[in-house]
Amino acid sequence: MALKSTIYKATLQLSDMDRHVYGEHALTLALHPSETEERLMVRVLAFALNLPADDLNGTLQFARGLSDTDEPDLWHKDLSEQLLQWIEVGQPDERRLSKACGRADRVVIYAYANSTPIWFAGIANKITRLGNLKVWQIPADQSQALAAMASRAMRLTVTVQDGHVWVNDDSHNVEITPQALWGGEA
Repeated sequence: MALKSTIYKATLQLSDMDRHVYGEHALTLALHPSETEERLMVRVLAFALNLPADDLNGTLQFARGLSDTDEPDLWHKDLSEQLLQWIEVGQPDERRLSKACGRADRVVIYAYANSTPIWFAGIANKITRLGNLKVWQIPADQSQALAAMASRAMRLTVTVQDGHVWVNDDSHNVEITPQALWGGEA
């Protein structure tokens, strides 16, 4: 018998002063049986960092990710179902990145493990032609602190200013500083 996903609910209060995106969002997240809470929370972070200011050009949604190899962790499709943005969490291989860059206008990766520098060194020369790719590293100690905030019912406040991200859940406050590895600016 297959294991079922665990459902997490989050209320996300976002104040992104860098992009002028503000609002409150109710999220329902499925934690895949092979997924860690650290990865789940980095998906929430990726949602907050990529949420569009309005839904006039479609919405950002959680996709099947680990459950479906043809889908990312999050995607932003316009109203005609054109794939505008493909967002991955983790360390995908260069074939998956090439495929994603061919399907979407923009591809963003959030790598978070201690092994990120080794992974990136292995693919850096192979992704030079992917002009619509951005790769960010979330320092492992910061992603682990974020994972400590995970609970089945969460109320998170995310504040973004000058490239720094603060995540608060009333009892924890974590500062996250994403580091651009490829194509992005902090």
